[in-house]
Parts: sequence; structure tokens; C-alpha cells
Amino acid sequence: MMTACLRGARAAAATVLLAFCALAPRAHAALPDEIQVYVDDLNDPGRTSLQLHVNTTPSGVTVPEYSGESLADHGLRVTSEFAYGLTPDLEAGAYLPLVRESSGDVRLAGLKLRLKWVPIRPPEDGAGTFAGLNGELSQVAYRFESDRRGFELRPIWGWRDARWLVAVNPVLEFALEGSDRHQAPSFSPSFKLARSIAPGISVGPEYYTELGALSDIDALRNQKHTLYWAVDIDRKPWNVNFGIGRGLTSATDRWTVKMIIDIPLGQ
Repeated sequence: MMTACLRGARAAAATVLLAFCALAPRAHAALPDEIQVYVDDLNDPGRTSLQLHVNTTPSGVTVPEYSGESLADHGLRVTSEFAYGLTPDLEAGAYLPLVRESSGDVRLAGLKLRLKWVPIRPPEDGAGTFAGLNGELSQVAYRFESDRRGFELRPIWGWRDARWLVAVNPVLEFALEGSDRHQAPSFSPSFKLARSIAPGISVGPEYYTELGALSDIDALRNQKHTLYWAVDIDRKPWNVNFGIGRGLTSATDRWTVKMIIDIPLGQ
């Protein structure tokens, strides 16, 4: 009976994510609150976790993409991400992005909810492929995203062993309101490569892009490309990801610093 319920939950999650992909109309300009390539980590059923996403932009773009946009330049974002394990391969999460703008004003940007489904994973401490989907609904203030309501579909694929990790997230972003709601989704693939250099420590590049609508990819000068050098420190129950990113096009913030901290909660 329990096995049948778990299968039903997994099938329902997959159906919801694919339905949003089919029905949701492209998000324009995304709040840089979470800078992360998703891998195969999931909470066990019944376990709650908290991640803090902290990033700042010492040198960023100074020309807004639309009237009223709050620029990332000299800003600070602190986002609390709560996650809860539903089944062995399904996790729910919620984000609360808090933004300190360059003016010094502090604002709650909005709310984001997600479902992460990873049915294919290697055995714990083993080698192999992982794959899944993450779906995220967002309601964000206009000053941070011109299309205030959006949906993100994030395919997750990768491979890991004791020494190496490679992961790819070919993200599709859909607008649920605003001028882009009838347009094709925007395409923002991201990549991660990490090499273990000591027990619990790995280093490597992370690469994030925003390429424009799938039906009309932007010219290179208008695309956003950021290359990070990142380090992951695993000292269970504490985990930290730290990276320094360099923008590679004129449309991209020049320098960004990010940190993701796993904060242990009661087991």
C-alpha cells in the first residue's frame, strides 16, 4: 500500500511539473537571489532543512532593463530557503528573498515555492548518473522582475563519483503575467564541474547564462554569461558553497560574490 502511495505521489509531481511546462506562457529579467546549480541532494522524508543564500554585487550593470528596475549593483540579497522531504525522491521548498538595495533600503522581494523530484540517483557514496526536475512558482515585486508572476522548470542531470561531480540545469523560465506571458520561454542553462581536493572539500567552475527566448535567442552582447570559481565545503551537518563570479558580456554584472550555507535543524 505504501509503495503504491509513493508511486502515486511521484507520478502526480511529474504531471504537475510537465503541465506547467506545457501551459505556462517567459519570464523577463530574474532576481539574482539564488545562484546555484541543482544536483541530486534531497531531504529524507519528514526532514526539514534551511539554506541561506547570500550574494552581493560589488560591480554591476548600471543601466536598467526596464523602467523602475532595482539594479543588483552594490546590492545584497539574503534568501532563506526552507525545504521538507515528502518522499524518498520528492522535496518541497519555499524561498523568502530579502534585498538590500544600493540606496540602503531593505525590501522583501516576494515568495517562491518549489517541488524538486529526483527519481534517478546513484547509491549513497557511490558513482553514477542522477536526473530529475524542479518546478518553481514565484510572485515577486515589479522592481525586481518585470513579469511579477513566473514559473521556472529546471531539468537536473549529472554524474558523480568520489572525486568528480558534473551537473547541468537547462532552465526554462515562463511568464504568468506581464508583456512576456504569451512569448516562448527564456532559456538559461547552467553548468557545474567540481573536483575533490581533500576530504569534504571540492573546487571547480560554475557557469550561468541567460540567453533570451527560445524562439529568438539574443545577440551575444545582450546575453548574460557569468563564470564562477567555486568551492564546496562539506562538514556535516554544515555545508558551504562559496563562489566569485566574473561577468563575460556587457549585459552582465561584472563581479558577483555568492555563498550558500546549510544550517542544521532538528532531525
